[in-house]
Amino acid sequence: MRKILLGIILVLSFHAKAQDTERKLEIVPDIHFRMFWMSTSYPSDFKDDYALGTSLQLGGKFTYAKHWDLQVGYRFYGDLWSSDIWSPDPVSGNSNRYETGLFDLQNPGDRFFGRLESLSISYSTNLWGVRLGRMGINTDWINAQDGRLSPTVVEGVHGWYSPAEKWKIGAWGITRMGVRGTSKWLGIGESIGVYPLGRDVFGQPSQYKGNTQSDWIGVLEVSYDMEKLGKLNFSETLVQNISNTIYGSLEKEWGKEAKSEKWISALQLGFQNGIGAGGNEDVTMRYKDPNDKNWVISGRVGYERNQWKTNLSYTHVGGKGRWLSPREWGKDAWYTFIPRERNEGYETVDALVFNTSYQFSSIGLTPYLFFGLHWLPEIQDVAANKYAFPSYRQINFGLRYRPKGIRNLDAHLILMNKEALGNSTLSPGQRYNKVGMIHTNVMINWRPFQ
Repeated sequence: MRKILLGIILVLSFHAKAQDTERKLEIVPDIHFRMFWMSTSYPSDFKDDYALGTSLQLGGKFTYAKHWDLQVGYRFYGDLWSSDIWSPDPVSGNSNRYETGLFDLQNPGDRFFGRLESLSISYSTNLWGVRLGRMGINTDWINAQDGRLSPTVVEGVHGWYSPAEKWKIGAWGITRMGVRGTSKWLGIGESIGVYPLGRDVFGQPSQYKGNTQSDWIGVLEVSYDMEKLGKLNFSETLVQNISNTIYGSLEKEWGKEAKSEKWISALQLGFQNGIGAGGNEDVTMRYKDPNDKNWVISGRVGYERNQWKTNLSYTHVGGKGRWLSPREWGKDAWYTFIPRERNEGYETVDALVFNTSYQFSSIGLTPYLFFGLHWLPEIQDVAANKYAFPSYRQINFGLRYRPKGIRNLDAHLILMNKEALGNSTLSPGQRYNKVGMIHTNVMINWRPFQ
């Protein structure tokens, strides 16, 4: 990859010199400072944990010849203060799930490290463009996420084409991943298994970590803005030797001509099936069953008036086998996603989520609330419930603050509580990291040149 990029840079230099010997180099710095406090508390005998971490990205965008640009960014990480987050909980025997993800999961206890997060070159016009190298991404099932000190990033090629104002077409070819909470770049198969593995369909601890064979991911995205029906989005995510996921949505705003208020309706439909060997011919080391056929429907109704925004969302997952999308790669696409938990790894899911927010524009403060009910398969159904997770209720209270006096500074507070639904008796391993907790996040971001 580096040799390819160096070759393109040399071509770029000669091309620019031939076109305009007087052209000057333009540099836009890319600096991102992030501070993250995270803590998890339990009312029972489980151990409480906390961590204060920081990261600093230094880089920039370099433009020399018309249509071309080079982007470079290196991120430094530091564990400033933390509890004994790398030791397992003495009651359940399970490892910490939250605070450890701020740092390097592949080198536990490493307090300071770094990663070349972006190194890419692009050519673009008003109609089309292409970028090659290491870069950020935001697709339905592969996206940056915002729950740790750094985003998930990818290495490969991204092309886009906009034949008309209402059409947008994009394609990704991905060969390596920079998973959040890691310092190394990993192949596609290697990146699956960095996070907790859960259990296989036979009820034994999953063994796909280090045994998943997949070389590339292809993503196709198409969007079309239909004035009367709304905005139509389509994506296909093909993971070589593992799965193919087709996803689409139709979103419409009603009454927006009134400016002070509007209604929102939205519908998502998805289908996922296993392909190839599901990652490995050996069923005990397989990530996904090639015979799986899963589907999902997710809907939302929303109302916005002045500074108020309110939504009610519902999702149902059905089909045969587990709906799987590696947690290392991003958050859920469906409308009922609430930060700090995912509903991936289940054969069936019913989720109902209400959220509301109010924006105090004069002081840059936005409080919000999520309330969600998530009904999952029975814990005893090992084939349908990968993580032995009980049905649960989740509440998130959050505050976003963007002070007027400091350019591109923002702070974000999340207070989260999850509790099991029903009166089922849960073992320590079925409660620790999952329910019966108070989880706190405080994030500060500063991007002075954004």
